[in-house]
Amino acid sequence: MTAVASSPSARTARLGLRATPEQEAVLRRAVEVAHKSLTDFILDSACLAAEQTLLDQRLFMVTGSQYQALMDLLDRPEQANDGLRDLLARKAPWDTK
Repeated sequence: MTAVASSPSARTARLGLRATPEQEAVLRRAVEVAHKSLTDFILDSACLAAEQTLLDQRLFMVTGSQYQALMDLLDRPEQANDGLRDLLARKAPWDTK
């Protein structure tokens, strides 16, 4: 996975944040080790975390048998579901006015 590409010349959005002195110290030590600017380090790290968060919403790791069980469920003919039919027949709370 790669972080969202950015070049310093293309940066127009401004982000602000506050940190504790301890957090700042850790970041500055990491910046030295990574040979990056503080801005580049924070943006790269934040983008990687953001991408992982988004991927976690779409990618599910399952075993082969779990995947097959899901596919079998999806391939089954639909069954009557009175509760679901009732729910879908009701107006949404925000549409009742």
